[in-house]
Amino acid sequence: MSDSSQQDVGGDKSQGATATVDRSSSKAGQAGDHRASGGGRPGGAPGGRSFLEFYKPGQGYYTRMCTAIGAGLLALGGGNFLYEKIVFGSDAPWTLWVRIGIPFFLVVALGVTIWWVVGVNRKSCDFFIATESEMKKVSWSNRSELIGSTKVVIIFTLMLAFLLFVADFVFIWFFTLIDVLGSSGT
Repeated sequence: MSDSSQQDVGGDKSQGATATVDRSSSKAGQAGDHRASGGGRPGGAPGGRSFLEFYKPGQGYYTRMCTAIGAGLLALGGGNFLYEKIVFGSDAPWTLWVRIGIPFFLVVALGVTIWWVVGVNRKSCDFFIATESEMKKVSWSNRSELIGSTKVVIIFTLMLAFLLFVADFVFIWFFTLIDVLGSSGT
């Protein structure tokens, strides 16, 4: 009689990858042959995913892409800043390679790190997915509410500016009156 059962393999229960385990192996105490019916790598790597696999690709798309674009722009800006700051006093041929190479490798390293944070690391990816799902639950203002709120903010800012102008004028007048500021008012 063959004693085989279904077991969950891989770290992601949402994908439902299962394997058949043959318990009638000739070696006692060993589970036998584990074969994933999809998603697993040969060799039994934990999680069954490679570094190039995008974790949950259909979820949190906009949050991940905006984060990647923002971080990529920062990485490119950092590489450009480093390129401009690395200046040598000589015209040796190796100086150009160093001046270009160090920023290039910095940008590549930051790009790989961005890829890992945005597409591979489960914790950060789940955070981005949860953030996007929470943003879908937000009750956004309609156009008329937005225009009304903007008017209130602009009017309040102008009133506060006028109040500060009057207070400043009163202080200048008072300090000129008691001869702290001289007669010129400055």
